[in-house]
Amino acid sequence: MGCYMSKKERREPGFEDPAIIASETAFTVNEVEALHELYKKMSSSVVDDGYIQKEDFVFALFRNGNKQNLFADRIFDLFDAKRNGKIDFGEFVRALSIFHPRTPEAEKIACAFRLYDLRNTGYIEHEELEEMVLALLNESNLNLSEDIVKGIVDKTFNEADINGDGRIDLEEWKEYAAKNPSLLKNMTLPYLMDITLAFPSFVMNSETDVSKWQPKNELINTLPVNKQS
Repeated sequence: MGCYMSKKERREPGFEDPAIIASETAFTVNEVEALHELYKKMSSSVVDDGYIQKEDFVFALFRNGNKQNLFADRIFDLFDAKRNGKIDFGEFVRALSIFHPRTPEAEKIACAFRLYDLRNTGYIEHEELEEMVLALLNESNLNLSEDIVKGIVDKTFNEADINGDGRIDLEEWKEYAAKNPSLLKNMTLPYLMDITLAFPSFVMNSETDVSKWQPKNELINTLPVNKQS
Protein backbone atom coordinates (compact mmCIF):
# COMPACT_ATOMS: atom_id res chain seq x y z
CA MET A 1 0.00 0.00 0.00
CA GLY A 2 1.06 3.63 -0.37
CA CYS A 3 3.12 5.59 2.10
CA TYR A 4 -0.04 7.30 3.35
CA MET A 5 -1.21 4.17 5.14
CA SER A 6 2.20 2.88 6.17
CA LYS A 7 2.90 5.36 8.94
CA LYS A 8 0.58 5.34 11.89
CA GLU A 9 1.51 8.81 13.00
CA ARG A 10 -0.11 10.24 9.90
CA ARG A 11 -3.56 9.28 11.10
CA GLU A 12 -4.60 12.71 12.25
CA PRO A 13 -8.05 13.41 13.70
CA GLY A 14 -10.71 12.77 11.10
CA PHE A 15 -8.57 10.18 9.31
CA GLU A 16 -10.22 8.35 6.44
CA ASP A 17 -8.94 5.51 4.32
CA PRO A 18 -7.70 7.09 1.05
CA ALA A 19 -9.29 4.23 -0.88
CA ILE A 20 -12.71 5.24 0.47
CA ILE A 21 -12.13 8.91 -0.35
CA ALA A 22 -10.96 7.96 -3.85
CA SER A 23 -14.11 5.90 -4.41
CA GLU A 24 -16.24 8.96 -3.63
CA THR A 25 -14.25 11.55 -5.60
CA ALA A 26 -12.60 12.04 -8.99
CA PHE A 27 -9.14 11.33 -7.56
CA THR A 28 -7.19 8.08 -7.59
CA VAL A 29 -5.81 6.56 -4.39
CA ASN A 30 -2.31 7.79 -5.28
CA GLU A 31 -3.62 11.30 -5.85
CA VAL A 32 -5.45 11.26 -2.52
CA GLU A 33 -2.19 10.23 -0.85
CA ALA A 34 -0.38 13.04 -2.66
CA LEU A 35 -2.98 15.60 -1.54
CA HIS A 36 -2.37 14.54 2.04
CA GLU A 37 1.06 16.17 1.91
CA LEU A 38 -0.56 19.47 0.95
CA TYR A 39 -3.19 18.99 3.64
CA LYS A 40 -0.54 18.41 6.34
CA LYS A 41 1.23 21.63 5.40
CA MET A 42 -1.97 23.66 5.36
CA SER A 43 -3.25 22.18 8.63
CA SER A 44 -0.09 23.19 10.48
CA SER A 45 0.58 26.60 8.94
CA VAL A 46 -1.01 28.51 11.84
CA VAL A 47 -2.74 26.06 14.21
CA ASP A 48 -1.07 22.62 14.29
CA ASP A 49 -3.89 20.33 15.42
CA GLY A 50 -4.46 18.01 12.47
CA TYR A 51 -7.30 20.08 11.02
CA ILE A 52 -7.36 23.06 8.66
CA GLN A 53 -8.74 25.81 10.86
CA LYS A 54 -10.08 29.08 9.45
CA GLU A 55 -6.75 30.74 10.25
CA ASP A 56 -4.82 28.06 8.33
CA PHE A 57 -7.15 28.32 5.36
CA VAL A 58 -7.09 32.12 5.14
CA PHE A 59 -3.30 32.08 5.49
CA ALA A 60 -3.03 29.66 2.54
CA LEU A 61 -5.27 31.86 0.38
CA PHE A 62 -4.02 35.29 1.41
CA ARG A 63 -0.73 34.68 3.26
CA ASN A 64 -2.40 36.58 6.08
CA GLY A 65 -4.15 34.67 8.84
CA ASN A 66 -5.87 37.77 10.17
CA LYS A 67 -7.72 38.73 7.00
CA GLN A 68 -11.47 38.30 7.37
CA ASN A 69 -13.95 38.86 4.57
CA LEU A 70 -17.01 37.37 2.95
CA PHE A 71 -15.05 35.79 0.11
CA ALA A 72 -12.78 33.87 2.48
CA ASP A 73 -15.77 32.84 4.58
CA ARG A 74 -17.70 31.44 1.61
CA ILE A 75 -14.78 29.41 0.29
CA PHE A 76 -14.08 28.07 3.78
CA ASP A 77 -17.75 27.11 4.16
CA LEU A 78 -17.58 25.24 0.87
CA PHE A 79 -14.82 23.04 2.28
CA ASP A 80 -16.28 22.82 5.81
CA ALA A 81 -19.08 20.42 4.86
CA LYS A 82 -19.69 19.34 8.47
CA ARG A 83 -20.14 22.96 9.57
CA ASN A 84 -17.96 22.51 12.66
CA GLY A 85 -15.54 25.36 11.98
CA LYS A 86 -12.66 23.19 10.76
CA ILE A 87 -11.76 21.10 7.73
CA ASP A 88 -10.66 17.48 8.00
CA PHE A 89 -8.82 15.64 5.28
CA GLY A 90 -11.90 14.00 3.79
CA GLU A 91 -13.67 17.35 3.50
CA PHE A 92 -10.58 18.90 1.92
CA VAL A 93 -10.29 16.30 -0.84
CA ARG A 94 -14.03 16.11 -1.51
CA ALA A 95 -14.25 19.89 -1.94
CA LEU A 96 -11.25 19.94 -4.27
CA SER A 97 -12.86 17.15 -6.27
CA ILE A 98 -15.62 19.57 -7.34
CA PHE A 99 -13.01 21.37 -9.45
CA HIS A 100 -11.66 18.19 -11.04
CA PRO A 101 -12.03 17.95 -14.85
CA ARG A 102 -13.85 14.61 -14.52
CA THR A 103 -16.45 15.88 -12.06
CA PRO A 104 -19.95 16.08 -13.64
CA GLU A 105 -21.12 19.53 -14.62
CA ALA A 106 -24.24 19.19 -12.46
CA GLU A 107 -22.06 19.06 -9.33
CA LYS A 108 -20.15 22.17 -10.40
CA ILE A 109 -23.41 24.05 -11.00
CA ALA A 110 -24.71 23.08 -7.55
CA CYS A 111 -21.42 24.14 -5.97
CA ALA A 112 -21.51 27.55 -7.65
CA PHE A 113 -25.10 27.96 -6.46
CA ARG A 114 -24.11 27.22 -2.85
CA LEU A 115 -21.40 29.88 -2.95
CA TYR A 116 -24.01 32.54 -3.61
CA ASP A 117 -26.70 31.15 -1.31
CA LEU A 118 -25.20 33.02 1.64
CA ARG A 119 -27.99 32.29 4.10
CA ASN A 120 -28.49 28.67 3.05
CA THR A 121 -32.14 29.21 2.17
CA GLY A 122 -32.06 27.32 -1.11
CA TYR A 123 -32.34 30.58 -3.06
CA ILE A 124 -29.99 33.31 -4.27
CA GLU A 125 -31.44 36.63 -3.19
CA HIS A 126 -30.66 39.93 -4.91
CA GLU A 127 -28.74 41.18 -1.88
CA GLU A 128 -26.69 37.99 -1.67
CA LEU A 129 -25.59 38.22 -5.27
CA GLU A 130 -24.61 41.85 -4.80
CA GLU A 131 -22.63 41.04 -1.66
CA MET A 132 -20.71 38.31 -3.45
CA VAL A 133 -20.03 40.47 -6.52
CA LEU A 134 -18.58 43.16 -4.25
CA ALA A 135 -16.48 40.61 -2.39
CA LEU A 136 -15.19 39.20 -5.68
CA LEU A 137 -14.32 42.63 -7.00
CA ASN A 138 -12.55 43.45 -3.76
CA GLU A 139 -10.38 40.34 -3.94
CA SER A 140 -9.66 41.03 -7.62
CA ASN A 141 -8.64 44.60 -6.74
CA LEU A 142 -11.25 45.94 -9.15
CA ASN A 143 -13.04 49.17 -8.35
CA LEU A 144 -16.34 49.54 -10.19
CA SER A 145 -18.99 52.16 -9.63
CA GLU A 146 -22.19 51.33 -7.80
CA ASP A 147 -24.09 51.72 -11.07
CA ILE A 148 -21.95 49.10 -12.81
CA VAL A 149 -22.26 46.67 -9.91
CA LYS A 150 -26.01 47.20 -9.86
CA GLY A 151 -26.07 46.60 -13.61
CA ILE A 152 -24.21 43.28 -13.21
CA VAL A 153 -26.65 42.09 -10.55
CA ASP A 154 -29.78 43.33 -12.34
CA LYS A 155 -28.72 41.77 -15.65
CA THR A 156 -28.08 38.43 -13.97
CA PHE A 157 -31.48 38.47 -12.26
CA ASN A 158 -33.29 39.55 -15.42
CA GLU A 159 -31.91 36.48 -17.18
CA ALA A 160 -31.94 33.94 -14.34
CA ASP A 161 -35.09 34.75 -12.34
CA ILE A 162 -37.45 33.04 -14.76
CA ASN A 163 -40.58 33.09 -12.58
CA GLY A 164 -39.99 36.68 -11.49
CA ASP A 165 -40.26 36.07 -7.75
CA GLY A 166 -37.16 38.14 -6.97
CA ARG A 167 -34.89 35.21 -6.19
CA ILE A 168 -33.07 32.45 -8.05
CA ASP A 169 -33.66 28.81 -7.17
CA LEU A 170 -31.43 25.89 -8.15
CA GLU A 171 -33.51 24.92 -11.19
CA GLU A 172 -33.39 28.48 -12.51
CA TRP A 173 -29.65 28.54 -11.84
CA LYS A 174 -29.21 25.34 -13.86
CA GLU A 175 -31.05 26.86 -16.81
CA TYR A 176 -29.03 30.04 -16.52
CA ALA A 177 -25.78 28.04 -16.51
CA ALA A 178 -26.90 26.08 -19.56
CA LYS A 179 -27.40 29.34 -21.46
CA ASN A 180 -24.15 30.82 -20.16
CA PRO A 181 -21.50 28.07 -20.33
CA SER A 182 -18.74 30.53 -19.47
CA LEU A 183 -20.29 30.65 -16.00
CA LEU A 184 -18.60 27.34 -15.16
CA LYS A 185 -15.38 27.86 -17.10
CA ASN A 186 -13.29 28.29 -14.00
CA MET A 187 -15.07 25.63 -11.98
CA THR A 188 -12.50 23.25 -13.46
CA LEU A 189 -8.83 23.34 -12.50
CA PRO A 190 -6.89 21.39 -15.16
CA TYR A 191 -3.91 20.60 -12.92
CA LEU A 192 -6.14 18.48 -10.70
CA MET A 193 -6.26 15.95 -13.55
CA ASP A 194 -2.99 14.53 -12.31
CA ILE A 195 -1.93 15.74 -8.89
CA THR A 196 1.14 13.49 -8.93
CA LEU A 197 2.48 15.39 -11.95
CA ALA A 198 1.36 18.84 -10.84
CA PHE A 199 2.91 18.40 -7.41
CA PRO A 200 5.58 15.67 -7.68
CA SER A 201 7.18 16.68 -4.38
CA PHE A 202 4.05 15.46 -2.58
CA VAL A 203 4.59 11.92 -3.79
CA MET A 204 8.28 12.00 -2.96
CA ASN A 205 7.26 12.95 0.59
CA SER A 206 9.77 15.78 0.58
CA GLU A 207 9.34 19.22 2.09
CA THR A 208 6.34 20.85 0.40
CA ASP A 209 6.03 24.61 0.11
CA VAL A 210 2.38 25.56 0.54
CA SER A 211 3.07 28.91 -1.09
CA LYS A 212 3.45 27.08 -4.43
CA TRP A 213 -0.20 26.08 -4.20
CA GLN A 214 -2.07 29.36 -4.20
CA PRO A 215 -5.79 28.66 -4.66
CA LYS A 216 -6.81 32.28 -4.21
CA ASN A 217 -6.80 33.31 -7.87
CA GLU A 218 -8.32 30.04 -9.07
CA LEU A 219 -11.08 30.17 -6.47
CA ILE A 220 -11.78 33.83 -7.19
CA ASN A 221 -12.31 32.88 -10.81
CA THR A 222 -14.75 30.14 -9.87
CA LEU A 223 -17.21 32.75 -8.66
CA PRO A 224 -19.50 33.04 -11.67
CA VAL A 225 -20.10 36.77 -12.04
CA ASN A 226 -21.92 37.63 -15.25
CA LYS A 227 -20.11 40.83 -16.21
CA GLN A 228 -21.63 43.29 -18.58
CA SER A 229 -19.97 43.61 -21.95
